[in-house]
Amino acid sequence: MKIETQPRDDHQVTMTVKIEAERLEGARHRAARKISERAKIPGFRPGKAPYEVVLRHYGDAAITEDAVELLVAEIYPEALKKAKIEPAAPGKLEKVESLKPPRFIFTVPLEPTVDLGGYRAIRLPYEWQAPGEDKVDEEIDGLRHIYSTMDSVERPVQEGDFVMLDVLGVKAKAEEGETPVIDRPGYPVFVRPDEKEDEWPFTGFSHKLLGLEIGQSKSFTHKFDQECKEENLRGQTVKFIVTIKAVRGVKLPELNDEFAKKVGSFESLSALRDVVRANLEGRSKADYEDGYYLKLIDEIKKGATVKYPPQVLDHEIEHVTEDFVARLAGQNLELDAYLKMREMDKEKFIAEEIKPAAINRLERSLIMDKVALTEKIKVSQEMLSAAIQQTVGGLQGSEDYRKAMRGKSTPPKQMQEAITLEAAGRAITQQTLARLKDIALGLAPELPVEEVKEKPKVVAHSATKVVAHSATKKQPAKKKATTAAAKAAGTKTSEEKASKGEAKPRRKPAAKKPVEPEPEA
Repeated sequence: MKIETQPRDDHQVTMTVKIEAERLEGARHRAARKISERAKIPGFRPGKAPYEVVLRHYGDAAITEDAVELLVAEIYPEALKKAKIEPAAPGKLEKVESLKPPRFIFTVPLEPTVDLGGYRAIRLPYEWQAPGEDKVDEEIDGLRHIYSTMDSVERPVQEGDFVMLDVLGVKAKAEEGETPVIDRPGYPVFVRPDEKEDEWPFTGFSHKLLGLEIGQSKSFTHKFDQECKEENLRGQTVKFIVTIKAVRGVKLPELNDEFAKKVGSFESLSALRDVVRANLEGRSKADYEDGYYLKLIDEIKKGATVKYPPQVLDHEIEHVTEDFVARLAGQNLELDAYLKMREMDKEKFIAEEIKPAAINRLERSLIMDKVALTEKIKVSQEMLSAAIQQTVGGLQGSEDYRKAMRGKSTPPKQMQEAITLEAAGRAITQQTLARLKDIALGLAPELPVEEVKEKPKVVAHSATKVVAHSATKKQPAKKKATTAAAKAAGTKTSEEKASKGEAKPRRKPAAKKPVEPEPEA
């Protein structure tokens, strides 16, 4: 076997493989035997017809086509090993250049590579500050409203009231008979004295109700920006029609130790404030760090060189699309309906919104993996155990987990492996992010002089998606090639492909990576 390789600009390599004519002839005889096994040839039992008889009945072209398929499945992994090529995904047989002598041309996608550049010189101040007491007061005030009492009142809506209303929203330029984008009869609204940023459907909505009386209606329009949490409202100008059904005045409980005991097992109002403050600080810090780490990784990306073949990006696009469709489903919305509302076709949506998000997510993930490798991130057994407990805790409320555990005292083996995988990824990610923070603050230890040659070792390798997805969701079957020219590696099982390094690029866990911005849709 003789092999020639030629690098391509898209992080793939063109591999030309020339083999001895005898190997093709042997493959032709094997192909003829397989044909005779599945075909009926008069006078012969299945698989027993001589080569010349099969050739006479089915012709040289049919035997040659099957022989090429058999040969490609045999020589492709052999050529990869001999050329010392690590593929990132299944290769493709581009053409059979000749049969005399047998010469095949493959395109092989290469494993992604990352050069981090001078990432250790990057500095980024960490400026999180704990929320002030005014934020604690707001949280306590929210608890007071939860435990408040209400009485129906016969007067116009005012601040502090609880209002029941019908909400109807249609696109400003909706055609006659078009389905409303919002239709919520009997929707409850608390009219806060101050405007709240996460108020539904938009900040300041409740103040539009001030002065209205029971039975009275009002219409107004609102232009939603592209950052709106509900995908079907992004960029839309919506005409709202609201009708007041009931108004109830709110009576708040007194703020004292008795109130604290009613809320939970708190001995005093001071103890309640301490717990509220701690929870508030935890959420605030997590939100800040999500943004901090994304900014830090993007700073590294500016000086890094990240290369990957198109198949790896296509794989990531599939996952980003799946995630997006799942978010739409959570809003009882299908992708086709969403695209219709946005007056956009799927191809344009994928190209303009999904693909950029996939590129960002893929490159950030590859950079994180490279940092973990370069920094020799290690995970202790204690860290892994804690991460496993955290992963199991997060799964217990899911329907998939309950189904898998029905009638069982311990999770099935497949789920146990997935839990360990996710936990290992979570622990590696947490350690890697902590190291990045130390680097950005100039506190990281010096790296050893020796070159890093092995990936970080833990009980399980890292991956990128939640264990519920990996443990319970069937992976889509790979499409089988229908012609010899497309069967470069399509005749082996997925286990065989994995052993040869030919399987589709694996999704590496993500555990708790910084929150990725959603595709703007």
